[in-house]
Amino acid sequence: MTDETESRLRASLPDIPELAGYAGPVERLGGLTNLVFRVGDTCVRLPGDGTEEYINRAHEAEAAHAAAAAGVSPEVIYADPTTGVMATRFIDGAITMTPEGFGKDLGAVRRAGEAFRILHTSGARFPFTFELFAMIDEYLAILATKDVTLPDGYHDVVSEAQTVRQALARNPVELVACHCDPLCENFLDTGERIFIVDWEYSGMNDPMWDLGDLSVEGGFDANQDQALLEAYFGGPPPATDQARMIIYKAMCDLLWTLWGLIQLASNNPAEDFRAYADGRFSRCKALMATPEFAQSLATLQDR
Repeated sequence: MTDETESRLRASLPDIPELAGYAGPVERLGGLTNLVFRVGDTCVRLPGDGTEEYINRAHEAEAAHAAAAAGVSPEVIYADPTTGVMATRFIDGAITMTPEGFGKDLGAVRRAGEAFRILHTSGARFPFTFELFAMIDEYLAILATKDVTLPDGYHDVVSEAQTVRQALARNPVELVACHCDPLCENFLDTGERIFIVDWEYSGMNDPMWDLGDLSVEGGFDANQDQALLEAYFGGPPPATDQARMIIYKAMCDLLWTLWGLIQLASNNPAEDFRAYADGRFSRCKALMATPEFAQSLATLQDR
């Protein structure tokens, strides 16, 4: 952690009533776009540069409070929608999950499915509606103002995905409170339960988006997917729900390709976002070309 980064953090602490006057040690935690720190028994998040272009901090704060009330996220002790600074209770003893962590512990996969079920059935109402194709258009509009090149064939795949859009529209589901950005590192596992953090992209959405996106982020195999689905449903999943999960595995890559390019345009140094975006787009195309994807699409089209 640089002196400049620590100075920025400490300058924010007087605004957080519980941390006003804190002069103890601080620890830098992970984060792709934001700066996250442990400060005593609190986790403090400072927003990343440029995130105001695509993150509504008031919506995020409301969702974080609702998720905490549902029992799937840490207590929010401070949130300023103007500055984007947020502080939550630190979950002591919890392990920050990774793809490797999920790969070693099928129980953690099941706990993630159970956490999703609690969230999705909580009755929480988030202020934003997560609409895949509207967000693709929004991100494309942002990128139109940047000096970044889309992967070859991106617009062609978006056109192909209109068939997916039609199939999903023929099988509407009730939208529920969803995380919408289930990066593995957003899951904190105590070994008994999982807490989910980072509600920047949360909104009312098809619940199978969360399961499909986590599967992609964690690189889940068929056994992990089945464990996730069965933990979520309490048994074998309905065919249409499993089909939507598979479809969303491709669609989340289609969307997050653009997110990666926005990070590239913002000169975010956290990762090679050119490789990130190109890799996600290649994976999207590869899955859309599989018999599994075609069968999932047919399952929805035949209903």
